[in-house]
Amino acid sequence: MTPLRNVWPPRRRLWFFLVAPLLVSCSRAPSVDILGSFFPAWLICFVVAIFLTASIRLALLRLRIKAALPVLLYPSLAATLTFALWLIFFY
Repeated sequence: MTPLRNVWPPRRRLWFFLVAPLLVSCSRAPSVDILGSFFPAWLICFVVAIFLTASIRLALLRLRIKAALPVLLYPSLAATLTFALWLIFFY
């Protein structure tokens, strides 16, 4: 039996991997039309996530639950909510 050989030489494979990302494009622009002006979708999700994070903080304060590390908790909560909202509404 003869060993299997690569169909493409290494130089051609490298060329394929360098050109392939340039041929891929977005299916649609990630922007939303608000009163005739286009805003990026992530910006809208970020603003909503900031309001949700503030309301969660107020709810935790009313329940008298102290956050262990608020310096890390609230920014990461805002980022998580931003990503989740973007995935739910715009993906």
